[in-house]
Amino acid sequence: MAKRLYIDLVKCRQCTDCQAKCSYYYHPFNDGICSLREIAEFGATCRQCEKAPCVTGCPTEALEKQENGVVKRYNMRCVACRTCAYACPFGTILPEVIPYAVSRCDYCIGRLKDGELPVCVGGCTEGAIEYGDFEPDEKAHRFLIGEHLVVHTVPWKKEAFQS
Repeated sequence: MAKRLYIDLVKCRQCTDCQAKCSYYYHPFNDGICSLREIAEFGATCRQCEKAPCVTGCPTEALEKQENGVVKRYNMRCVACRTCAYACPFGTILPEVIPYAVSRCDYCIGRLKDGELPVCVGGCTEGAIEYGDFEPDEKAHRFLIGEHLVVHTVPWKKEAFQS
């Protein structure tokens, strides 16, 4: 089983000033944690609205609703105007995770020595980021986002309207 990053969004949201650092190889001052949070929020928290006001409200067409319903942001089109965050009726797009400067998380793939942990794991003061053999488990509210990230969050369920 491949090792994955695990981010607990419940714990992560309690932090007011992220102290976790990133060691992304190609950009030493990169804030990969910000992109990691964005991926986790979009993938696990987005309500996947049918009409997606965040997508239609984006003036630069930087957002796209994919076939699976997940909203994807095109970093090179985004000007960080935060219109998407203001248009989201549920407040699931957090303005602080929509940076203008493009940061990426490479999950430290191929860069860690045996037993070594990603820098972000040791730097997270809330214990919200871990690294290990994590598997998705819907009952435990752990969801796989891509191949290398497992996210814990309390999912929102659409309730049927009762009259």
